[in-house]
Amino acid sequence: MLAERLQADELMDDPALDAGTYHAVLADLAKVNRITLAYRPTLDFLRRALGGRTRFRLLDVGFGDGDMLRRIALWAQRRGTEAELTGIDLNARSIAAAERHPSPGAPIRYLAGDYADLAGERFDFIVSSLVAHHMTEDQLVRFLAFMDAEAQAGWFVNDLHRHRLSHFGYPLLARAMGWHPIVRLDGTTSIARSFRAPEWSALLRQADVRGARVRRYFPFRLCVEKIGP
Repeated sequence: MLAERLQADELMDDPALDAGTYHAVLADLAKVNRITLAYRPTLDFLRRALGGRTRFRLLDVGFGDGDMLRRIALWAQRRGTEAELTGIDLNARSIAAAERHPSPGAPIRYLAGDYADLAGERFDFIVSSLVAHHMTEDQLVRFLAFMDAEAQAGWFVNDLHRHRLSHFGYPLLARAMGWHPIVRLDGTTSIARSFRAPEWSALLRQADVRGARVRRYFPFRLCVEKIGP
């Protein structure tokens, strides 16, 4: 089990899901992110990649509830760094979910659509969180190539590690926390759909990306980064 990546859809990706349920799922996913320290890898990347910059432009692909962008805005505000933040999500209902929460820093621009439509905008950084495992391998190869071509200072993929312990442990945590049934069910699917380090290396080769690094973060995060053009 888990030797190969699961090929299956997640319930939250069903376009027929009503807006109320979708927003409730996103709200609980933001709680999952807080409890599982999901923001730490992305903020660690930005800290290392920012260098001496006093301002930066960042794109978050698949922003969902917008919680990662709000955390980045708060982090930049505390550093005294000017951040111009944009999120794009294929699901237009994510905009209403994200805009319910005020940004702690500068206003965040939320867009609906395909990230590829933003080619040429010259973002310093492109990031994603818990999005890669929703993609097929072909989609992910295109996404890696897009980030490598478009990110001026670096990019970061924050995703799960397909690991037996997290696969069996997550349902216990989700049940104890009383999260939405879709969040409980999709969580184990997400873990089974995620990648292992050798698979990431193969995807990077297919995308013709050089200089990227696969990094592990506690707990059960497997992230991919590139700092520099």
